[in-house]
Amino acid sequence: MTTEMQEIAITEEKPLLPGQPDPTKDVEAAARILLDQGQEHSIETPHGLLHVTLHGTSNTRRPAILTFHDVGLDSKSCFSPLFKFEEMQEIVKNFTLVHIDAPGQEEGATAYPMGYQYPSMEQIAEMIPAVLTYFNFRTVIGIGVGSGSYILSRFTMTHPDSVEGLVLINMDPETRGWMDWAAQKITTLTSSITEQILSHLFSQEEMSANADLVRSHRDRISKAPNLINIELFWRSYNSRRDLIIDRNSNFKCPVMLVVGDQAPHEEAAVECNSKLDPTTTSFLKMADAGGLPQLTQPSKLTEAFKYFIQGMGYMASSIMTRLSRSRTASLSSSYSMDGERQRSRTLSQSSQGGQMPPSPSHTMEVSC
Repeated sequence: MTTEMQEIAITEEKPLLPGQPDPTKDVEAAARILLDQGQEHSIETPHGLLHVTLHGTSNTRRPAILTFHDVGLDSKSCFSPLFKFEEMQEIVKNFTLVHIDAPGQEEGATAYPMGYQYPSMEQIAEMIPAVLTYFNFRTVIGIGVGSGSYILSRFTMTHPDSVEGLVLINMDPETRGWMDWAAQKITTLTSSITEQILSHLFSQEEMSANADLVRSHRDRISKAPNLINIELFWRSYNSRRDLIIDRNSNFKCPVMLVVGDQAPHEEAAVECNSKLDPTTTSFLKMADAGGLPQLTQPSKLTEAFKYFIQGMGYMASSIMTRLSRSRTASLSSSYSMDGERQRSRTLSQSSQGGQMPPSPSHTMEVSC
């Protein structure tokens, strides 16, 4: 009788040795990196494709935070420093983030051919409903900067039920007067597109005081492979129509206007504030801040945004972080009626003990 011997391979499961990588943790780390980078989508709209980046999950009962960048920027360069800021993480983990890039403005976008008909500001605003439908979002909280503020304002006016709150940084609702128009024409003939956009993003004072930041944006814009796309977006913004704002027929949601006291759009933001409903509007003027407060002063903007969403009924148990622990906030509140200032007072508020912010019953000007 022949006995056949078979070789059987036995795999021994050995415990992890000290210092040996854990595959489970590697998977978790990879998931965190993917979440940090976001999920990129190309969404078809009535006026072309939109590049959209989603952070988090669309399956949430809370509104998504939807952002729209300014001209000369994309969603990453405009908002990444703010939403990666340490004190912003409490908000990030509780809300879905949706970053929209204007057509052809995303990093790595292919340059449009000569003669391409770029959409108007109104048409870009009409592209946003397709984003909400794509992700099945019922409502959003919008955050816009510059041209992004204008676009989100247009969207909010035509779709008021889709927006629960609006944060408008460097808002300028009106087109240029004839004198400004003539000056712009001269500037167009004598300055490059890059310099024109820089003068939109930064004041002359900031150009001198924050030279490194200005230089980095000058290099990024001038060397962008899609510079023609940036120019088309810039022209579209300069061709925008006036945004008709009055207290009887403006936004139906809470609004927070934000501008730096050294920003090129300070006067426009102040003028816009005077036309908005004081019962639903907060006005934040940031001291020592220029045209990009979300990049230069993310801590102050994060604190203000937390107050804003708490006033909307979200994150009521959130405790104000660095600013509230380190110092007392000084709030200058101005009441207005029929377009005229009636009286003003200064509130000195200590945030010790997690004090809730005042309800948005008047226009509040805050210097922080």
